[in-house]
Amino acid sequence: MLELWGALVVFIFCPILGGLPVISWITNALAKRRLAEIGTGNIGVSAAFYHGGTLVGVLAVLSEALKGVLAVLMARAFFGNGSYWELIALIALVIGRFLMGKGAGTTNVVWGFAVHDPMAAAFVFLVGSISFLLLRSKELAKYGVLVLFPLIVAILHFDDFPQILAAIVLAMLLGWIYQQIPDDLDLKASEAKPESQAMFQLLRGEQKILSLDDELDAAIVGNKAARSSEMKRIGYPVPKGWVLTPMDEPQMLIDYLQPSDLSPLAVRSSALGEDTEESSAAGQYETVLNVTTKLGLQQAIDTVRASYEHPAAVQYRRDRNLKEAAMAVLIQQQVQGVFSGVAFSRDPITQESDAVVIEATAGSAAQVVSGRYTPEQYRAFVVKTENLSSVHLEGEGQVPAVLIKQVAYLTRQIEQHYHGIPQDIEWSYDGQTLWILQVRPITTLLPIWTRKIAAEVIPGIIHPLTWSINRPLTCGVWGGIFAVVLGERAIGLDFNETATLHFSRAYFNASLLGQIFRRMGLPPESLEFLTRGAKMSKPPINSTLSNLPGLLRLLGRELSLSRDFKRDYRKRFQPALTKLKQQSLLELNQSQLLERIEHILELLRSATYYSIMAPLSAAIRQGIFKPKDSQIDNSVAPEVASLRELGELAFSTKSILPEFDPETLFEDLAVSIPGQKILEEFEAFINRYGYLSDVGTDIAVPTWKEEPEAVKLLFVQLMQGNQPPANKRKRGGLVQRRVDLKGRVTEVYSRLLAQLRWSFIALERNWLQNGLVGEPGDIFFLEIEEVQKIIRDSDYQLIDYLRSLVQIRRNQFTEDSQLNPAPLLVYGNAPPVSIFVSSPSLVADGMLTGIPASHGQVEGRVKVLRNLQVIPDIDKQTILVVPYTDSGWAALLTRAGGLIAEAGGRLSHGAIIAREYGIPAVMDVHNATWLLQDGQRVRIDGSKGIIEISNDLRPD
Repeated sequence: MLELWGALVVFIFCPILGGLPVISWITNALAKRRLAEIGTGNIGVSAAFYHGGTLVGVLAVLSEALKGVLAVLMARAFFGNGSYWELIALIALVIGRFLMGKGAGTTNVVWGFAVHDPMAAAFVFLVGSISFLLLRSKELAKYGVLVLFPLIVAILHFDDFPQILAAIVLAMLLGWIYQQIPDDLDLKASEAKPESQAMFQLLRGEQKILSLDDELDAAIVGNKAARSSEMKRIGYPVPKGWVLTPMDEPQMLIDYLQPSDLSPLAVRSSALGEDTEESSAAGQYETVLNVTTKLGLQQAIDTVRASYEHPAAVQYRRDRNLKEAAMAVLIQQQVQGVFSGVAFSRDPITQESDAVVIEATAGSAAQVVSGRYTPEQYRAFVVKTENLSSVHLEGEGQVPAVLIKQVAYLTRQIEQHYHGIPQDIEWSYDGQTLWILQVRPITTLLPIWTRKIAAEVIPGIIHPLTWSINRPLTCGVWGGIFAVVLGERAIGLDFNETATLHFSRAYFNASLLGQIFRRMGLPPESLEFLTRGAKMSKPPINSTLSNLPGLLRLLGRELSLSRDFKRDYRKRFQPALTKLKQQSLLELNQSQLLERIEHILELLRSATYYSIMAPLSAAIRQGIFKPKDSQIDNSVAPEVASLRELGELAFSTKSILPEFDPETLFEDLAVSIPGQKILEEFEAFINRYGYLSDVGTDIAVPTWKEEPEAVKLLFVQLMQGNQPPANKRKRGGLVQRRVDLKGRVTEVYSRLLAQLRWSFIALERNWLQNGLVGEPGDIFFLEIEEVQKIIRDSDYQLIDYLRSLVQIRRNQFTEDSQLNPAPLLVYGNAPPVSIFVSSPSLVADGMLTGIPASHGQVEGRVKVLRNLQVIPDIDKQTILVVPYTDSGWAALLTRAGGLIAEAGGRLSHGAIIAREYGIPAVMDVHNATWLLQDGQRVRIDGSKGIIEISNDLRPD
């Protein structure tokens, strides 16, 4: 019983003891300073010495030492002398110190461990002190002690495994905390309290001279220096350079460098917060060129540092709500440029998606940047194929064309390195080498909006009503998923900005997703892996460990997903769907219809969570366990189940009417008893799957129940084909269970959307009778909030303007529909009306590539089909080219010989159907419906994702 009380004391009292902000109280009382608001924000012993002076520092040491000693003595009182519980008490103390007290807990551990095991503490102190005096590196000494500490415990207590394990955990915990908080010893010693400066200089050890050959942290040296270092270390030509952090004294570097007339230096700003995706701070801070003396170098460093406080720079940061930080300084060998300039990987004015814009002049790049000279302007288009890259150049001048092409190619390479984020690059050519002087994001082209994922999730042209419902549902669920993993790190992220409409099409915010993934420590291609089955590199182990609590929370949700869905299906979805089906829409007035709509929307909030989590879970499990496609049975998915049933019914009908006229098939069936039974089964099929439509996520698209003619045509085409494939044998396993769950979720989600559509149609019918709207379909050009205002608030101003508003949106929708193809990427929040589209002539070598989605090779003639309004006759010689695939396309795909889709991946509807029927398929082929023409002969390889294009065309 005593040990139980001891455990409670260790796990409850020790964290509270560690979290007591005694140092903060002491510093505030004696020095009138709030440590949390100055310096690094740490509340620790070093901060107390630095900001409060010697007396405050000594009292801080005593207070934290007393905490460590108390924790050990309390554990000893319950568990005896030398127990491993004393180390567990220190672990609990350090956790409380970090989470509540904003400190690392080093002093607590040092004194507590000295009481716990004096001999081991003496060995650690002796070896650590000698190492520090010899190496003069606080980093090596700090982390070396963390390795040495458990090692000495293991040597002295080799037979006490729990104590060794506790020592290892304590050392790892401290090492992890050191990575999470800044080090007060990195602050400038010259700005510490005078009586503390000597001690700080001693503890800091010898200042290391940072160069661009080192791996630099942007949080310490600024983005400009960190990016220059990154470029240099991966092999790009960057002039040799050195960096002063905001805390560094410059004298050591000044003594080291030898500027001269023959080897001048350039001194540049690298402010913390400069050259980020949020703000470039271009022209706000000083750059000093042609530094040729040590005195000049000192003055240049002072000038650059002082420019951080220039009134214009301060106002710039205030206008953009940027956090006040500090100025690092980048010193580089100055390039003696023969030709220099700047390059934009995307045109920041016209936003042309493929143009590299280059400005160049004779001499240094500073002439172009200064704006005092008019540079020559060029536009370049970099065309890459599997085996060849070429550059098409527009513009002429005195700068050699071969150099401009080299700049363009290098610029596009650097953009690709930064995951497609447009880059502004300063360059200079000295007659031998093309040097990269600076790389930063083009902030005016941010955020980047991408169709690559959205085209699969929410395909096609989208009506305002559909978007006003889908956007908050989708953004809210994604935001919730990310918040689960990120925890407090989600603060500052606006998940409502995850998606938007451009040209009446859905786009995802690639810039925001990039921020999210960086905070999660995941590769930038993570979302494409989860939603489209693309390859994903492994995240670094340290980022995985730092996100472990959030990932475990997400794992918990994934493991309980099936159980949660079964519970909600039984208690919410099934009763609600039954009630909705039984309710007569004709008997409901406007208020009742709105109440029904809002009830469905509430159900959709829960269903959307499952509709996102279930496919993600299935994708993750397929990525981990890697089952063969033939081992996965998708028969639970409504698009597969409906296709199989329709195919089986068509095969049965063919046995009754082996010879038939497609034009009169249904009339011919009605004249015989077996035929009438077939018609009854067909009607039952429509009732069973009438909730499906061509685009399952768009409530503006009619369902099969409303327009069964398309299903009848597909039924006829299936009768003209061969026997449907045999059902696969159902396999169990972790992956199959998630695939089945995905199918059940899709059915529930699709049924709810169908009920929502039918409710809006009933409401529109009422409005048509009242003259509120002019023609069927008008209601889908309103937003849900506007519908609510009209019914609930009787908003007469909106009612009077309603027809004009609908007409304006109809016209815009029609205009947007003519844009073909829609741009894959949109840069910024206000894309120009005229979007540049790559000419087909720029697609070289007669080859397109995409994601291999269904194995096999086939050669045939192209049939481009942009929607399902007109369904052509196709056969196994037809290569169907479509913008996307949804449940409504399923039956049509079975008739084709091959499939090419502009959107989607291995886990999309089209890919699943193609694998079910053994049809080669390539997904994610950008602009396929634009680049390929009806009648063109192509050969597709569904295993490699390659499409070979022939120039052979026949008249259609």
